[in-house]
Order: sequence, then structure tokens, then C-alpha cells
Amino acid sequence: MMKHTVFGFVLTFTLCLSMIQFVFVPKSVGEGRKMLAIAHRGASGYAPENTIRAFDKAVDMKADYIEIDVQRSKDGKLVIIHDTKVNRTTNGKGYVKDLTFAELQNLDAGSWMGDEFYGEKIPSFEEVLARYHGKIGILIELKAPELYPGIEEDVAKILKMYHLDKAENEEIIIQSFHFESMKKMKRLLPYIPIGVLISKKENATVDTVKAFSSYADYYNLNYAILTEDLVHAVKAEGMKVLSWTVRSPETAEYLLSYNIDAIVTDYPDFVMLEK
Repeated sequence: MMKHTVFGFVLTFTLCLSMIQFVFVPKSVGEGRKMLAIAHRGASGYAPENTIRAFDKAVDMKADYIEIDVQRSKDGKLVIIHDTKVNRTTNGKGYVKDLTFAELQNLDAGSWMGDEFYGEKIPSFEEVLARYHGKIGILIELKAPELYPGIEEDVAKILKMYHLDKAENEEIIIQSFHFESMKKMKRLLPYIPIGVLISKKENATVDTVKAFSSYADYYNLNYAILTEDLVHAVKAEGMKVLSWTVRSPETAEYLLSYNIDAIVTDYPDFVMLEK
């Protein structure tokens, strides 16, 4: 009788442990994880944004995509930098558009974040494509395209050169806050997914969602204006939902409760565990 009692206790305890483990498995774990982790300007919480060090870190952390910001130098070279001025993230001053590629390359884009990053450069668009395509997805943001007439054609030309304009997968996504620029990109690259960046509530309504769906595949909005109703409306129009920008574990946990497709974050490890 005692053996049966002990056996029953052990079996009950084991089952309880299994149930507890099941209940507390995070939504982002393992093969069943559907939400993508997009490293914002690379893993920019750990290395200087929009640099090779930040992009390499994102690859090492097994993020699904890196997000990059594309602008153009004075002499027509596409470069990766977020601000329209170099002042914040380099030791230089002035607008990106007023500096040649050689002048931009001579700037230190790393030591503002720490001496260990001294000498990091502003990468070119082609350098990033050559280094990372096939290794990680690339979410390309056209930054202030109104400052760079014809930048859409420039981006399209280079993507075609790297054979990244095909309908084979979603290795490349292009986005911008400038909606007319994204309509143009859709015409130039009909097989590349297009995203619209949403930061204002007036663009976060059911009516605007329907209008965006005529050319956009991704609806990429600030998490502060994310709602379940909006997610349902976007999904009903056949688009996917990205939300940005996560900089704390609490925000990541909040967004993991929504039925969205991807989270853009400075810290990829807040969104995902090792696959």
C-alpha cells in the first residue's frame, strides 16, 4: 500500500511540474514563435546604431531582421545613418546631403557610445547588402526621401543589382514615413513588401488602414497608439503589423500580448530567446 501511495505522489508531483512549465513558457520561445525580432538600427542597445558592429551583434543574437536608415551623400552614394545631420552620432557636423562619401567615411561614428567603439564608420548601403543579405532579413527605411529626389530609383537599382527585387521571400522590406515615396517604391519594385510608418493618431484609423492597403504590405506603428481594434482592421485588409520601438523588457512583454507580426527593438534579447 505504501508503494502505491509513494508512486501516486511522485506521479502527481511530476504532472504538476509539467503543467507549471507549460504555463510559464514565454510566447517568444522556440519553433512556435511567430513574432519576428527586428534589430532597430542593428542591436543598437549594445553597439553604436547603424554601424557594422551593431549589425553584427544583431546577427550574433539571432534577430530576424536588421533595420537600417538610408540617405544619400553629396556625391550620390547611399549611406546608412538615421539623423539628417551627422552631429549626434559622429564627431562631425552638418547635413548628410552636404557631405561627400569620403567626408562621411572619415567621421568616427562609434566613440560617442564608448571608447571601445572608436573608429566605427558610416556604412554604405551596398556594403550592408553585400555583408548581410542571405544571413538576416533587412528592413530598409528611406529616411527623409523628400531631401533626396530620385532616391527611390537609386535604392531600386542597387537592390536589382543584388537580385533582391524578386518575389521569392520577404528577405527585404522597405518602409518610410513618407507615403508618396512608398507608393513610388511599390511601382518600382512591385514584388518587394512595402511598409508605412505610423506615428500619428490621424493615420491610425480604419479608413486610413484601407487606403494604405492599396499599396502597403506592412503597417508599422508606434506602440503608444497600438490597439486591438487597429490590429484587427489591419489584418482584415491583408497587411502585417510591426510595432516600434522597444527599449525595455516591460514594453516587450506588453507587445507580446498582441497578435502582431514583429517587434522593432534596440535589444533583440528582450523580444526573443535563442531559437
